[in-house]
Amino acid sequence: MLYMSSWIIIRHNTEFKARYEALRARGKCAKVALVACMRVLIVRLNAMLRDNTPWREQTA
Repeated sequence: MLYMSSWIIIRHNTEFKARYEALRARGKCAKVALVACMRVLIVRLNAMLRDNTPWREQTA
């Protein structure tokens, strides 16, 4: 479930897409870049549960 969620967020969220593409540009293989995005997603979802806040698009 986390695997598919990560691919969806990489496709539709500009911040995650940029993070994934930057890792790929630095020579990381696709799976390593995906797992890095998974970790960021888990950290953010955990913070949302901890703070009882809804998902919001991150602004740069």
